Amino acid sequence: MTLLTQRPQARHIATSLLLITIFVLWTAASFAADRPNILWITSEDNGIKWVSCYGSTNAHTPAIDQLAKEGFRYTHCFDNAAVCAPTRSCWITGMYGISNGTQPMRSRNEIPHDRILYYPDLLRKVGYHTSNPGKTDYNIGGREDKECWDYKGGKGKSQYGWKFRRAGQPFFAVVNIGDSHESRAHGDVDSLDKDPAQMKLASYHPDLPVIRKNYAKYAAAVERMDGKVRDTIEALKKDGLYEDTIIIHNSDHGGVMPRSKRFLYASGVHCPLVVRIPEKYSHLYPGNQPGDTVDRIVSFVDMPKTWLSLAGAEIPDQFQGTIFLGRNAEPAPQYHLSFRERADERLDHVRMIRDERFAYHKNYYPFAPAGQHLAYLWKAPATPAWEQHHREGRTDEITGRFFRPRVSEEFYDNDSDFDNVHNLIDARIHQAKIAELKAELRRRQLALYDSGLLPERMRERRAAEHNMTIHDMVRDPKLYPLENYLDAADTALSRDASNLQTLMAQMSHADEGMRWWAVVGLHLLETAGAPAANVLEKALADESHEVRMMAAWTLVRLGKSKAALECLDDLLFAEKLPVSNETMLHNLIDWMGEPGLPLVKKYIDQGGNQQGRYGIGIFGRIAELNGWSEPSAR
Repeated sequence: MTLLTQRPQARHIATSLLLITIFVLWTAASFAADRPNILWITSEDNGIKWVSCYGSTNAHTPAIDQLAKEGFRYTHCFDNAAVCAPTRSCWITGMYGISNGTQPMRSRNEIPHDRILYYPDLLRKVGYHTSNPGKTDYNIGGREDKECWDYKGGKGKSQYGWKFRRAGQPFFAVVNIGDSHESRAHGDVDSLDKDPAQMKLASYHPDLPVIRKNYAKYAAAVERMDGKVRDTIEALKKDGLYEDTIIIHNSDHGGVMPRSKRFLYASGVHCPLVVRIPEKYSHLYPGNQPGDTVDRIVSFVDMPKTWLSLAGAEIPDQFQGTIFLGRNAEPAPQYHLSFRERADERLDHVRMIRDERFAYHKNYYPFAPAGQHLAYLWKAPATPAWEQHHREGRTDEITGRFFRPRVSEEFYDNDSDFDNVHNLIDARIHQAKIAELKAELRRRQLALYDSGLLPERMRERRAAEHNMTIHDMVRDPKLYPLENYLDAADTALSRDASNLQTLMAQMSHADEGMRWWAVVGLHLLETAGAPAANVLEKALADESHEVRMMAAWTLVRLGKSKAALECLDDLLFAEKLPVSNETMLHNLIDWMGEPGLPLVKKYIDQGGNQQGRYGIGIFGRIAELNGWSEPSAR
């Protein structure tokens, strides 16, 4: 029976149903057409100085360069963490690691998963097929990293997750390329495909043959990575999806020669970002036409929020970034914030805030040299060669600074000094800009509930005592009075002897966090802190191991070593310390230098562990430098 032979009422109902069906199909088709596929190609460890469309002469990257010709090249894209796992913590949650307590490397602290969603969860809700068969490494406990993805891949499975979606289903696919990872700079540097003589070295690296060879080895790895970018794009084209897919390429942070990855200097955080948008989505262009550059600041924390916006997904309030692309693009931020804390076995604590040109760095642990031995970093032949060159007294003010203790503050003009070797913190001409950036850093730390103002174990301990995540603990001003900690840290870092009485009085504060910053301040006063010796001696019995350790080191520096070294001996041998406090103790004894050597020798003679996660540990390194043999009976 046709519509013409039906009775009028039935014909009307059938016609209405047909129109509704047509409308639904048309609406669905229109919505699908308006929702682009998204392919996010990430490469590991290469900053902008390794990509030829950003001016690199060390490596040639034709696939990325072609993507930039067909798309848009962002000139001011910055990572928030300078190392992989804390960076991926930012990406998956859309939140700064310091806001969640996930900033120390390999910490796996839990977050409130009932309130903090992963961005793939939200993409799946609006019908996207999501895939990430490669690296996840989110540095977050309480949830399996792969759980949030539709296609998780596995050994021997395809890296191209879009192949596993339903017909016509929009996709969000991550393809992570590891060929440029730091490990590709390890090992033999004598069998090379590129000419070491043609390498352009950073100004902070001495011009040594092994360093040139290590550059050449890594440059070849970057070129292999670029080949994988080409292969991924060719696979997309072969599947007929090239003109339906927005393609994003960026590295996961800077790197990879020593003093880049893990550090907040430009070589560690300034990253390539290239976006190709098919012509059918030209209304999403961030510039006038393909091939243009885009100068707005993009922080990595902006990326997940932007992907959700492009997909038309819900964006909960948890997302702390700025949408930088598409119809809902938000005004460009004026500043970018980066953070650094523990990397593997080595402690540090730095915050950096910058605009397009200038960067302000605050070193909360300036007593720790940037170039302290870190087992994984020392696997690249360039690093021990540089260190040995320094130990032989052959470095200058620029090439040797990496291995010396730091000042509390640094300020750089990145336009004229990309290598960040000329600290302009005292330049009169820049004081207004420095004050502006310092004020903005404090504002951001307060807004984000920066969890780093307590030592790592101290904040973990406090959260556990109250059965809370660090995320929730730092949002309770009674448990975490951040303004007080920021003020106390500023006083400590000022190294101003006029604060001596204030610091001494603060050593009796009920809050161990305030006592921590007081003892740091007394330590940084050096000999001007001598009148506090009695207060420091009392602190050797402090309830906080962190305060006891720093008080002991400070007394050693003041020439009052006996009780101080006994305290450290007690901590090293008589008590079972939590792992993170043991890490702090080993770091501190290494920073102490020669006065700490008898403790290390005793530890090794008693069979103490000399190995770390990636090889020789802190004490093993000290033993190696001093020619101590490992005990035969362990």
